[in-house]
Amino acid sequence: MLSTHGLVKRYGPDATALDGFELAVAAGEITGLIGHNGAGKTTFVEVVTGLTRPDAGSVRIDGIDALHRPHAARALLGLAPQELALYPSATVREHLRLYGSLAGLRRRTLRTAVEAVAEELQLTAELDRRAGLLSGGQRRRTQAAAALIGDPPLLLLDEPTAGADPDTRAALLAAVRARADAGAAVLYTTHYLPELADLGASLAVVRAGRVIARGERDDLLRGLPGELRLRFSGPAEAAQAAAAAAADMATAAQSAAATAPT
Repeated sequence: MLSTHGLVKRYGPDATALDGFELAVAAGEITGLIGHNGAGKTTFVEVVTGLTRPDAGSVRIDGIDALHRPHAARALLGLAPQELALYPSATVREHLRLYGSLAGLRRRTLRTAVEAVAEELQLTAELDRRAGLLSGGQRRRTQAAAALIGDPPLLLLDEPTAGADPDTRAALLAAVRARADAGAAVLYTTHYLPELADLGASLAVVRAGRVIARGERDDLLRGLPGELRLRFSGPAEAAQAAAAAAADMATAAQSAAATAPT
């Protein structure tokens, strides 16, 4: 579904954001794009969506040359950018109707799609509220819903749960899994590896503007140095919660080791 080769993007002689970036994501696959800040993840997403033009390389979406036929390629993707991009005075319903119409939905089909994605992301009660009055989690869900409406075959989600509450995170992950199960290709950028484990995602590790490792999570993390053994005492529920938190911390530490700049 998504295939990129040899992408290069420079900002002046001393700033290279992409340096031979190559990545493919198949239909039905969730790929987690991980790496330290400045590794090139967001620039890559901007190139794929057509927001930034590369200096070299190619991007194909379902066989369409996205650099030469950008409008045709954009019709196949849904984007949830890292920064919130909502109109404060527009309601949730108005946002979803706008993005649904841009996806080609009309009349009854559009109304049905708005109601369905709002229910999926727990936004039904907020449909007629202005975005400027929503909580942070509700805004995240609204932005994700705008990307999901119309069921695009390629989803680009750039840190979609940043700052999200647990309910928002759970709703978003369930929606992403459902889209992949239905055949969508998903590129999911995050710093939080437990989310990728929950999604069953493969990983692409980015450093200095290129993919340096690609594969399944367990295969990539296996063999990293270091071992930590903990013993918990006290009530069973508290011990289980502490163990889960420690596992998340260990995974995050492994991610840092795998992606830290040299």
